[in-house]
Amino acid sequence: MRSGAAWLASAKPEEVDEFLSGLSDNALLALPWVFDFWALPHQVAPEGAWKSWVIMGGRGAGKTRAGAEWVRGQVEGARPLDAGRAQHVALVGETFDQAREVMVFGESGILACSPPDRRPDWEAGRKRLVWPNGAVAQIFSAHDPESLRGPQFDAAWVDELAKWKYAEETWDMLQFALRLGEHPQQVVTTTPRNVRVLKTILANPSTVMTHAPTEANRAYLAASFLHEVQARYAGTRQGQQELEGLLLEDVEGALWSTAAIEALRVDKAPELDRIVVAVDPAVTSGKASDECGIVVVGAVTQGPPQTWRAYVLEDASVRGATPMQWATAAIAAMERHGAERLVAEVNQGGDLVGTVLRSANPLVPFRAFRAGRGKGLRAEPVAALYEQGKVRHLRGLGKLEDQMCQMTAQGFKGRGSPDRVDALVWALYELMLEPAAHYTNPRVRGL
Repeated sequence: MRSGAAWLASAKPEEVDEFLSGLSDNALLALPWVFDFWALPHQVAPEGAWKSWVIMGGRGAGKTRAGAEWVRGQVEGARPLDAGRAQHVALVGETFDQAREVMVFGESGILACSPPDRRPDWEAGRKRLVWPNGAVAQIFSAHDPESLRGPQFDAAWVDELAKWKYAEETWDMLQFALRLGEHPQQVVTTTPRNVRVLKTILANPSTVMTHAPTEANRAYLAASFLHEVQARYAGTRQGQQELEGLLLEDVEGALWSTAAIEALRVDKAPELDRIVVAVDPAVTSGKASDECGIVVVGAVTQGPPQTWRAYVLEDASVRGATPMQWATAAIAAMERHGAERLVAEVNQGGDLVGTVLRSANPLVPFRAFRAGRGKGLRAEPVAALYEQGKVRHLRGLGKLEDQMCQMTAQGFKGRGSPDRVDALVWALYELMLEPAAHYTNPRVRGL
């Protein structure tokens, strides 16, 4: 579905002139305030008898404007003094100040979106908006869930629920208060976070959801903003969450978390002493096959092991590749980074792995690993390196990081096989764990 704004942007000048000349003077004056004409698809309320509409998107995707316009659509009637569907609205933000400054007074807030003859008055002392037709919207802070005990509403707008400190308590209190009218509804505008209350709402059959990345609203964003945030966060889990508006789930008991990985992010690696490419070969090829994990890691290994640092440089994994294709991709990654060695797990492929690699390049330096423990147990000492701050990530590793946040000591909790994580584990065994063990006890060896 295209918006009227999208049509105007792509229409020929004569088509625009014809459209505008066909409007009456009143219609022309009203056009800037007709949100259905300007709205992007994710900003349009879905049809049906839903209870909750979750608008989930990246930063700047137009969530606030959609929430403010939905409130307008609920309280306004056909004429300024006509009653709308809702008369008693709750506006709930993380804090009172944020609700006031974003939801009411913000550039995309209710006051900015309202035409002059329908603009509500702000009553600061009572923390509420009052429309010319008598409709009232009260502001509440998620820091004070009990303030929702007593009032009752027929509509509600909830902003940035995923970052509320007392999200579940406040949400529950709002549900008890949303009891007026024939069918009270609520809209939730939020950048996603892996919090239980948001996942519970999304799983409710009475919930509908629309979604958009930051990019969807680029016409209304500064080009420099888009350039900077995409350069900094594209390809990272934080970028998937904050720019793409995706709900990323960190599995309970996972060996890694999004926050921990983001804390280890760097823009570039220093001069490295060693670089390896690790491969976890796919057993089959074709569209339905698992990925072949190919991960490039370098390390600074001067001095004793406690001073060593590893840097994950690239995730070059491929899906659906034939053995020769993934071997070629792995060797190409070696050449890009000047890696000294290629390491691979050979439990399933056996001698075939080495044979394929040497068919692609007879001189490739190759070391085979055979796993003696399960994937989760094998990953635990690697996760310990992260906890000690001994591993850093460059940007562009989002898919690898997704798998990491679904790996537990009991195994992988995501879909398919954790091929990227397996390759990461082998690389860090080669660069950090095994050399450190030999440093302290030359007899130590084993996986």
